[in-house]
Amino acid sequence: MTAAIRLFLTALFCLATLPGLTQDADAPIQRLLQEHREVISESSRRTIGPAIDALAASGLPEVRDVLNRWQAKEMWLNQGSGLFVFAEEIDRDTIRIFDVADGSEIGTVADNGYEQLKPNSGIRGLIGAALVQFQLSDPDPVNRARGLDAIERDPEASHLEALRRSLDGEADQTILARKMRLERLLTIRFGQTDAERIAAIESFDGDLGVDVRAALNPLVATRLDAAEALPDAPDIARVLKPGDDDLPRDLAYAHLVEVGLAKPKIDRAAKRAALVANIDAGAVAGVQVASLDDEAARDMAYAALADQGVVEPVATEAETNAALATHVFFERFVGAPPAVALAAQDVLSGIEAKVGLNQALDLGLDAISLGSIYFLAAIGLAITFGVMGVINMAHGEFIMMGAYTGFLVQQIVPDYTLSILLALPLAFAVTFTAGVAMERLVIRHLYHRPLETLLATFGISIALQQIAKNIFGTQARPLTSPAWLDGSLVINDIVSISYIRIAIFVLALLFLALFLLVMNRTRLGLEVRAVTQNPRMAASMGINPDKINMLTFGFGSGIAGIAGVAIGLYAKVTSEMGADYIVQSFMTVVVGGVGNIWGTLLGATLVGTLQKGIEWLNPSNTLAAQTYMILFIILFIQFRPRGIIALKGRAAEA
Repeated sequence: MTAAIRLFLTALFCLATLPGLTQDADAPIQRLLQEHREVISESSRRTIGPAIDALAASGLPEVRDVLNRWQAKEMWLNQGSGLFVFAEEIDRDTIRIFDVADGSEIGTVADNGYEQLKPNSGIRGLIGAALVQFQLSDPDPVNRARGLDAIERDPEASHLEALRRSLDGEADQTILARKMRLERLLTIRFGQTDAERIAAIESFDGDLGVDVRAALNPLVATRLDAAEALPDAPDIARVLKPGDDDLPRDLAYAHLVEVGLAKPKIDRAAKRAALVANIDAGAVAGVQVASLDDEAARDMAYAALADQGVVEPVATEAETNAALATHVFFERFVGAPPAVALAAQDVLSGIEAKVGLNQALDLGLDAISLGSIYFLAAIGLAITFGVMGVINMAHGEFIMMGAYTGFLVQQIVPDYTLSILLALPLAFAVTFTAGVAMERLVIRHLYHRPLETLLATFGISIALQQIAKNIFGTQARPLTSPAWLDGSLVINDIVSISYIRIAIFVLALLFLALFLLVMNRTRLGLEVRAVTQNPRMAASMGINPDKINMLTFGFGSGIAGIAGVAIGLYAKVTSEMGADYIVQSFMTVVVGGVGNIWGTLLGATLVGTLQKGIEWLNPSNTLAAQTYMILFIILFIQFRPRGIIALKGRAAEA
């Protein structure tokens, strides 16, 4: 059976089973579609706008379904009757059609008498924008929020009235607040009168939202202009003086040339080349070459060539100065009417001042956060170097060992919260043991020999790095933070701090409290302080200095391991990660005051603030920031060699 016969039989079947195949041609939605049938059937993005606007503004309840079906390519046109229908394809040659007025099924027909409307991406975007107003009143708050998202991405003037109509019926307070804010932002851009735009602008006074600045900045856009006298016009934003930072002389004169108020200039090299090219019998335009020994003479010769039509006329230096002196330069508002632009400028000025204060606050939070990281890295070193006087260049590797311990625990315990809680004491145990072993095998033989200690611990540092590379490779390993540490605490659009940094800051305070508790409230702390201040007297009182040194070094190494877990949540975990913190750790201890925990805290704060400040001044060159910071520390030590808080006792004498 041929395709033509099958198609014919299908048509006969449809006619036999659905002899009417009729729909309501007088339905309001159908009549509206018929008014724009020619434009809709053409599906051209350039001409479809009025048809979509008419549908959206009609207020008919069927419009939303029509727009959705049209966007989904489910609307068809009956070529015989010219009526629009909804349709779904059954097979290659047959479709099931529905009435656009009420959605009722009309029947199953052959598709050769129908044309499918296939809007392109541009038309579908326009339809989507029109559908936003229906989303704003959708019963589902998720859909209403999506509608607001769509408006924020691509706002249009038609959205303003739709937003205003949806405010009264909004029950969700969060969405209502978004709608009200977005309504004011759209009023700034699309308001009908200057008064309502100014009122909306002033309502954002002091608001730090990025969306507010994005809405206001276009309003204060200006254009450079010049005239012989300053015009008495309300759109004058400010007067500029040639030679100021905002208006270099060359730019000012170039503008005069551009608007036809002055002749173009020529640079000296081009002028010289033109004169050389026109030398004739030892003269240029009748002026002897020998007399062209100053700029005025060369200007005169060039002007003579211009009078002869040999070269283009250009301005002399004197004419340039005269042109700049006889014209006034100013900027005109071009982004909005003057009253609106001035209101936006006033609000932006207040916002910029507040932005500066919040940027300083954000920088301060970053500095404190970085300082807490340095404090964590340096607190163990404050014990081994500050209290014991041991220069431990392998301290960074204890941090690295702690971070890798956390990584291994997470491979066994998939629960990130539990794994971190287990990793902290385990990292302390691992690095405490490693510290005790290092002190027993190496350090104890090198007390009071700082150079040998430095070289020995530096060698151990290299060895530990290589061991870590052999075990874990050179690729950075992830130390994943728990989900509750994801994201940031956002105070406003400028000030925010990640939860991981907050956790590290809290952990640094806990370590400070732990250190003070151990040193001031335990027997070990009492013995450590006694050995630090006078080891011979401590020994005579029955204290074993050798044992205390071992435990102290192990305690400092264990704290470095715990710091490694915390730092690993924030930074990359590699075999070289300790090297990233060893220099800052030593600087923190030395600047704060060797052997004093409060000095270490102040030193960490100073080093972190200094580094963040230098990076803010020179954000494109972090290496330079590090260099400047080290130079500052060197100068600081020259004036205060014992640091901010000096320790009395053995460490101070060392």
